[in-house]
Amino acid sequence: MSHTLTALSAALPLAAGWSLHSVRLRRRIEAARHDPLTGLLTRDAFADRAARMLARGWSAVYVIDLDRFKEVNDTHGHAAGDAVLRTTGQRLSRWAAENAGTVVRLGGDEFAAVAPVFSREDLLWTLTELTRSLEEPVHADGHALTVGASIGAVAYNPATDTADVSALLRLADEQMYRAKRGGAPWMNALNLTPEHATVNGRRAGRRGTANGTEAAA
Repeated sequence: MSHTLTALSAALPLAAGWSLHSVRLRRRIEAARHDPLTGLLTRDAFADRAARMLARGWSAVYVIDLDRFKEVNDTHGHAAGDAVLRTTGQRLSRWAAENAGTVVRLGGDEFAAVAPVFSREDLLWTLTELTRSLEEPVHADGHALTVGASIGAVAYNPATDTADVSALLRLADEQMYRAKRGGAPWMNALNLTPEHATVNGRRAGRRGTANGTEAAA
């Protein structure tokens, strides 16, 4: 009996050490799945969750690009810009929770989301409400910063449509760019046919493509 107790007492610190290591590892893995500034999902985590959501039924994919964000950075500094991004992340997180959706920060001042929709009217109402939320002033260092957003959207029905998350994001990106160019708060695609060619998986002319010249989006 004494030998058993001795063995158990020796094993306890080792077990506790492994348990602590497992907790820390899980925390690191979870942290790697989230953007450190906004707390939103990273691309890989979002892609997995979005794909599952799209397979369940009618959904919409959104690409959101902030307006006048560069002006905030240039006028008030990067700390104010970070405040805008954090607040935008919080607003999108609340919106996602209320709409059973998921959100990602794609990079810079660009975000994307997927959420269920029930009809075209529901999509238009959602776009209006999302725009209103993102147009609310952000308060930072005594300033009320007004930063709106250009939003592109595309609806998807797994019963009749065939497209993956990447293709739907490109379609939503096209509509976002149309909205930004036209001064509209949002645009939604009427079908799943791309309007522009793609280069390396991105819309031709987009930042990051060969000879890309787009500056606004």
